[in-house]
Order: sequence, then structure tokens, then C-alpha cells
Amino acid sequence: MRWVVEQPLTWLVATLLAYRVGVWLLDRTRLSVAQPVLVAVVLLGSALLLLDVDLGIYAEGTAVLTFLLGPATVALAVPLHRQLHRLRGFALPMLVALVLGVLVSVGSAVLLVQLLGGSEELARTMAPKATTTPVSLALSAEIGGIPALSAVLTITAGILGAVAGPWVLDRLRVREPRARGVAIGGVSHGIGTARALAEDPVEGAFSGLSMGLTALLTSLLIPLVVALLL
Repeated sequence: MRWVVEQPLTWLVATLLAYRVGVWLLDRTRLSVAQPVLVAVVLLGSALLLLDVDLGIYAEGTAVLTFLLGPATVALAVPLHRQLHRLRGFALPMLVALVLGVLVSVGSAVLLVQLLGGSEELARTMAPKATTTPVSLALSAEIGGIPALSAVLTITAGILGAVAGPWVLDRLRVREPRARGVAIGGVSHGIGTARALAEDPVEGAFSGLSMGLTALLTSLLIPLVVALLL
């Protein structure tokens, strides 16, 4: 039994099965909290802890999935291309909203850590949480944060955004799919975009665009914001 759980291939299969369980649970319950990524994280995290498996073994087994994240992200351009005509008259308001969103995201993260008495290193770690995980890792290292912790915070933000984002937008009566997509993609990146794509093709397309632009704008603005606040 120990030999089986320490095989990298075991965890590749386990990851795919855990995500499939999440998809099945979401289809059956339609509960926003039953997001496949969240379900998979809970199942796999529990299994790794209970079986006392080294994370290196898990990382080795799922390396192919990590590699495929790049092509999958690029593939988000396909639904956007199909909705390209909807950018007409929307590009400028979207860019203004994303710039303001990045400033608020980075600034509020730094100020919240300072308000609660956290260290400067923690503030730098929190700052890039709204970008995709690879970008968050790179930015955190560049500005003096803790990349591994930034990755955890980024994934957590993505899950929370996917779970609560549509509900919040519904309560605020935001119905326009382009606006909903920009909001979700700018806060919860790839995980939220997957949720948006499942709900509406226009919303998903603009969420993917928002995710990419948020990563770019954060890379450009985060050194300035961090320098001003810290």
C-alpha cells in the first residue's frame, strides 16, 4: 500500500478523479461552494495529510498538468476571438476599470496587512494576489515577498472569487455579461474564468481577457504602488 501511494502516477490519477468528483458534485447540487477546484483541493489535501505523502511526489506526478496550464491559458483566446465584436465601445471603460481595480487590489492588500500589524514582507507577499499563480510567483520574488505563500494566497483568492463572485454580482444587480466577466477575471483569474465560462460564453470570454490584462497591469503598477505605500 505504501508503495502505491508514493508513486507519482497515483497522484496524477487521484487529481483527475478528485476534479471529476467536483464536477459531478456541482452538477448534482448546483451549489456555488461545490466548485470543482475547491472540492479537489479539499480531497487531495486531506489525502496527502492522512497518508503523509511528500509534496515532492505529488508535484512530480502532476507535472504534466502544471505544464498544460500554459496552453490552457493561451486557449482562452479562442472564446474571446468569437466575442471580439463585443469589444466595440467597451475597450476604454474596461481598461479604466482594470487599472483602478489593480490599484485597489494591490493597495488594499498592503494597507490591510499594515493595519493588522503584519510585517512588510507579508505585505509584499499579499500584493500580487489578484494575478494568475505563475505571475504572482514571479512578482512576489521581484518585490521581496514570499513566492510560495503568494501562490497559496492567489489560489485562495481564485477559489473565493469563483464561489462568491457571481453571488455578489447578483446582489449588486450587475447583469451585463461583459461587466461580470471583467469583474470575475480581474479578481479570481483562471479559477473564476472557468466558472464564468460555464455560466455564459460572453462572460467567460471577457473574464479571460480581464485575467490577462490584470496580470499585465499588475506587473507594471505593483512596483510603483509598493514603493509609495512601503
